[in-house]
Amino acid sequence: MKWFLIGMMASMTFIVRNDKMPSVTVKKMNGEKVNTLDIIQNNGKPVVISFWATWCKPCKKELDAMSENYDEWKKETGVKIIAVSIDDSRSSAKVVTDVKAKNWPFEVYLDENQDLKRALNIINVPHTFLLDGNGNIVWSHNSYVEGDEDVLYENIKKLVKGEKIH
Repeated sequence: MKWFLIGMMASMTFIVRNDKMPSVTVKKMNGEKVNTLDIIQNNGKPVVISFWATWCKPCKKELDAMSENYDEWKKETGVKIIAVSIDDSRSSAKVVTDVKAKNWPFEVYLDENQDLKRALNIINVPHTFLLDGNGNIVWSHNSYVEGDEDVLYENIKKLVKGEKIH
């Protein structure tokens, strides 16, 4: 795995990565199993994958911020946002309840066995990845403070324009 440390702020580490999205099975909220390589398909447009958990308040704040901006982001860039819960099978019912209560407009999947979390070497949540239209992970960050979604969106716009992400 190739990692390039780009910069560090008090709230998070920004990392540019040159990795492909791993092929792992996750579940839809209805229990149907799907492969990650299928869910990241977006007609060559960027994909954001945000890992979260029901017990993680910063995760929910980040997803709320993305939700508030999603329609505009999607219209401007064609980006697809995917939320992946790392809650285990005992708490997956809470995931469904939270998602319905929040009314998030994006796809939400369950990584109950944490196979995808392990495959991506995620230590803590929230952890967000930006993928290019070919499924390459081009940027990631962990943690969340208000305004981080603006940094994410700037990187999405750069990616769409074909610019380098720093």
